[in-house]
Amino acid sequence: MSEEMLEEQRQGEAIVLKAQSELLNGKKVYVESYGCQMNFSDSEIVASIMGQAGYETTASADEADVVLINTCSIRDNAEQRVRNRLKQFNQEKKANPDKVIGILGCMAERLKSQLLEEEKLVDLVAGPDAYRELPGLIQEVESGQKAVNVLLSREETYAEIKPVRLDTNGISAFISIMRGCDNMCSFCVVPFTRGRERSRDPESIVAEAADLFNRGYREVTLLGQNVDSYRWNMSKKSEVIDNAKESVNFAQLLEKVAQVHPDLRIRFSTSHPKDMTDEVLYAMAKHENICKYIHLPVQSGNSDVLQRMNRGYTREWYFNRIDAIRRIMPDCGISTDVIAGFCGETEEQHADTLSLMQAVKYDFAYMFFYSERPKTLAERKFEDDVPLEEKKRRLNEIIQLQMEHSLESNKRSVGKTFKVLVEGSSKRSDAQFCGRNTQNVMCVFPKGDHKFGDYVQVKITDCTSATLIGEIVEKA
Repeated sequence: MSEEMLEEQRQGEAIVLKAQSELLNGKKVYVESYGCQMNFSDSEIVASIMGQAGYETTASADEADVVLINTCSIRDNAEQRVRNRLKQFNQEKKANPDKVIGILGCMAERLKSQLLEEEKLVDLVAGPDAYRELPGLIQEVESGQKAVNVLLSREETYAEIKPVRLDTNGISAFISIMRGCDNMCSFCVVPFTRGRERSRDPESIVAEAADLFNRGYREVTLLGQNVDSYRWNMSKKSEVIDNAKESVNFAQLLEKVAQVHPDLRIRFSTSHPKDMTDEVLYAMAKHENICKYIHLPVQSGNSDVLQRMNRGYTREWYFNRIDAIRRIMPDCGISTDVIAGFCGETEEQHADTLSLMQAVKYDFAYMFFYSERPKTLAERKFEDDVPLEEKKRRLNEIIQLQMEHSLESNKRSVGKTFKVLVEGSSKRSDAQFCGRNTQNVMCVFPKGDHKFGDYVQVKITDCTSATLIGEIVEKA
């Protein structure tokens, strides 16, 4: 970029900053997030929208004029945590009655009437597709009304909104590439709380990635409830909708983002086994800066349980996808989600999950016992008939097995050297840095004379079941 172009850019940024300072109304907003990465990404969009309306984002709920809680409904425990937090804010509101308390996201959409009218825990409710309306909703509250908008959209992607990066290390950032979900898994509330799938314009995604790289970020994670379903200008049958526009699937999007800069690492989450194509795997293998890590939720190792879950694949199909990953990218890290004690699960079906885990040997897993969610197909169609104690026993067996596999996986890395992005200081020692390798495993190592955002070669000397321990070396 020429000096003249740089000066024009600096002048443009100065004008924007001046305009933003003139907009500030002296009020502050605090945003607290729970649940999945999509929620944290959405909170950054909310902060941007509120900033455009003149609100300053604060890290302190005490000093905020508006408190917004971005919520998750995936499990009952998550909802109870949010309820307890709202009760705490309501106690604090007694000292400041003008403070506005709002709830956003999936729990907001599902429990709008209960939270507003029955429990009186919030002043404002906004669903995932209503964030542009937040400034107006707050004005309604300030005029003495309760405010709610939980309408779902078939078009909203917030594509042109530049997120305000919250709680960030300045190195890694999320980019939302699509919203909603069309996979009606019987245990899941997401299709009802986030609406139907719709994908962002690929040019806006590439532009956001390029902007982040130019601002010093060195890693982006592409987010969607099911990133493999990303389709721009394409129908479900991969038919082109508008011949005048470029059509882009997820594999092609990955390549576009990878080409922003070779020093920009690309991750993504989450993949659905029924949609994980070889084309995606070959795109990953082709580009060194697309991380060799896939989160591929299995949920159960038994085909009958998978059918009741409405997952759209069998045990055999899942093994086919694992085999494809290992064939095309032998060094790829693989993690998963597992649910213990789903409706009707027998001891033999639970054993099938354990045997699948034994065969795959995941590097990492998120593991839960089944928690029935209101309005889901499973609630309407099946009986939640596995006793809680049995769910917990099965979950404990799954956790113990996975801990063994995680330790085995990390032990295989001892003696190897990995390219690691320095993401921050180790939580346990200020003398050490931490960062992940391409397989998404956290590594800790002495700082040396490096800084955040550097790529370093780390030779692994030891490990735990969760962490690789090493030292910086010259490139092997």
